[in-house]
Amino acid sequence: MYNERVIEEFSHPKNVGEMKDANAVGTVGNAVCGDIMKIFMKIDENEVIQDVSFQTFGCTAAIATSSVATQMIKGKTVDEALKLTNQQVVDALGGLPAQKLHCSVLAEEAIKEAINDYLKNYKKSQEG
Repeated sequence: MYNERVIEEFSHPKNVGEMKDANAVGTVGNAVCGDIMKIFMKIDENEVIQDVSFQTFGCTAAIATSSVATQMIKGKTVDEALKLTNQQVVDALGGLPAQKLHCSVLAEEAIKEAINDYLKNYKKSQEG
């Protein structure tokens, strides 16, 4: 059902865990499948994502897409990260079964939620 890349990312995910000093946090969930994805980011004054991590409660595909998506945006600007699509995540994984494509959508949405959190809360507090 899953290709080798998906299994590798699931078995050895990157960027796992809560980030205590995050200034951007996004949480999304899918009520149908029960997957919950939380993305943490540390964004610097130049709006570059210096660090990113995730906590995901879900299936193999949910964990693999979280891992790959965080790798894809680390070191990118907020604007670049906002352009990441679920299809790019799927492509980076070498594909997902059709019934698991929603996991890549969760990854995209969690990233956007975290960035929106940064733009609404942290950045606004910096502007004072």
